[in-house]
Amino acid sequence: MAYRSTPETRRRKAETRERILTAALEQVAEGGYSSAGVQAVATRAGVATGTVYRHFPSKSALFSEVFLRASRHELDVVAAAGAADGRPSLERLAAGAEIFARRALAGRVLAYALLAEPVDPAVEADRLTLRRGYRDVFARGLREGIAAGEIRPHDVDTLAAAIVGAIAEALVGPLSTAPAGEAAGAHEALVATIVEFCVSSIPTTEQQEEHRVRSDREPVNA
Repeated sequence: MAYRSTPETRRRKAETRERILTAALEQVAEGGYSSAGVQAVATRAGVATGTVYRHFPSKSALFSEVFLRASRHELDVVAAAGAADGRPSLERLAAGAEIFARRALAGRVLAYALLAEPVDPAVEADRLTLRRGYRDVFARGLREGIAAGEIRPHDVDTLAAAIVGAIAEALVGPLSTAPAGEAAGAHEALVATIVEFCVSSIPTTEQQEEHRVRSDREPVNA
């Protein structure tokens, strides 16, 4: 007689799979991608190595899903920080950049794994998807600012990609070298600089008006 799964066996299978994913994510957050071998994950999840491979055909398949789960959560947090809620668009974009930087520095091992640690090609492809996701979040904020008349029309996707690239590049060094047990607030100047850079890169209509006024006031050379 052919085997037929029951609701109970499907439930147990789903629970085991979730336990493996949770263990893998915890391992990456604690020791980075390089520490998260299949054996380490299996031990942490309390299952045999073969059980891991029954749910995920390879380490790449497992960590591709782990990466997507972690990155979606971080992306959702940044999107929520910059959501349209009545604040000026520049303020919302600054909030998105700030929460991006603060969360990365607060969970630096996981953040480094998501942003820069050498990974398998399949996971690297997911990393590019994450970067595009961040770009789209900032691009949406820029478009909303243009629609509100607060930001000058410009190449939104290019500027958004540049903002994300600048934030990630500014964070890579501190994320890879910060000592364990570093005091809270140690990177306040870094966060402030990242936010200031992002805000100053955005072409606002206020800047355009200030430039026009200065031009009108400058004497014309004879």
